[in-house]
Amino acid sequence: MKLRTWKPYLLWILLAEAVGGLSGWLSREGIQLYNETVIQPPLSPSMWVFPVVWGILYALMGIGAARISMMPSSAERSRGLNLFVIQLALNFCWSLIFFNLQAFSIAFFWLLCLLAIVLWMFFTFKQIDPLAANLQIPYLLWLSFAAYLNAGVWYLNK
Repeated sequence: MKLRTWKPYLLWILLAEAVGGLSGWLSREGIQLYNETVIQPPLSPSMWVFPVVWGILYALMGIGAARISMMPSSAERSRGLNLFVIQLALNFCWSLIFFNLQAFSIAFFWLLCLLAIVLWMFFTFKQIDPLAANLQIPYLLWLSFAAYLNAGVWYLNK
């Protein structure tokens, strides 16, 4: 493949990873406080799992968005890319709400909104490129697990 074929992949993956990395960096003190003070629900993974999983998920998100961006221009393509950017912004803010503010109830409902937008994005991507949509399935599953963890933290730390 020509180098320019890889440019969209590089662009979208770097965008997703940069948003995730910046969110993690801005949340680092909140994460430390969270680890020291918050009661966590059963099945909570070790903290090292989160950056590994998120790194993979952001890459998959970026690959999916790149595939969509390379499709012929259409209303569905524009909608899919807009939904991608919206979900990325919601994702960015969730860490700040959850870790820095420790507003667990707000974070839970924020996460439900994020999950709904990602589901909408999934079905929009599916109309354009089923593989791009299927790359979002691990993200949807992880967000569902995150909703369980967020609800558990909210309940245990009232």
